[in-house]
Amino acid sequence: MERDEFINALKSEGYAEIATATRDANGTVDDHVHSFEAKALILHGELAIRIGAAEQVYRTGDVFHLQANESHSERYGPEGVQYLVGRK
Repeated sequence: MERDEFINALKSEGYAEIATATRDANGTVDDHVHSFEAKALILHGELAIRIGAAEQVYRTGDVFHLQANESHSERYGPEGVQYLVGRK
């Protein structure tokens, strides 16, 4: 999915806050939750999200979705990751 198409989709789905996030290479974040729902498009790099025992790896062009208060951990690839995220 292209950036502009993704932004339009976010807006139509009610995501009022849209931002770009950049994370450093090989970084990690232990289990945590967000008080908001998030949907993001990977612009560059790699991000692995673990929910429970399942880990999913997202790469450039992939979209991930997290519910509000969904416990998860994050691991960033060797080039880090940059993603466009909508929050609601």
